[in-house]
Amino acid sequence: MDMKQVSKSLHLPNPIATYFAAESGDGEAVSQCFTEDAIVKDEGRIYNGRNAIRKWKVDASTRYQYTSEPFASEARDGKTVVTSHVAGNFPGSPVDLQFCFELEGDKIASLEIR
Repeated sequence: MDMKQVSKSLHLPNPIATYFAAESGDGEAVSQCFTEDAIVKDEGRIYNGRNAIRKWKVDASTRYQYTSEPFASEARDGKTVVTSHVAGNFPGSPVDLQFCFELEGDKIASLEIR
């Protein structure tokens, strides 16, 4: 998905728009969206730090092919909650997931996908 299209249609903060643009790419591009000590919570697991986040994204991309199309965003309790339509070859597809981002400067400090 084109980053300009995402950020223009939803007015997402730049680190979040960058995350969704990189999400279908490699783990390195995704990990660079995060602070060095960021935390990701996904599928009942917690990934601490940029190296763990890179491995999480590489593993997910190896297991599943999917698309993610953000369609709603709101500020809630100091976080940016983005709802995205995710479809692919994973159990339960398609599904609308909430990506709860907490930012620190121009990077993502935490992400919980639910």
